[in-house]
Amino acid sequence: MKFRKKPIIVNAVQYAGDKAEIKAFVGYKCEDTITEFGIRTLEGFMIVSVLDWVIEGVQGEFCPCKPDIFKQTYEPME
Repeated sequence: MKFRKKPIIVNAVQYAGDKAEIKAFVGYKCEDTITEFGIRTLEGFMIVSVLDWVIEGVQGEFCPCKPDIFKQTYEPME
């Protein structure tokens, strides 16, 4: 069987090195240590790299997404 992804609208922020912007977006789920910067997701801790997008899912969960995958999956809204 083949499936098509349902069209949904998500909130997303691209990490350009401003940790404060990501922290404001995800809140308490953000973790910043000496060696890593990331967020707590449903799958556990995931590192957020510069240029990654952080997406808020339909149930309020957050996950990082690599820029190339984000571009293939999402398009901007007017």
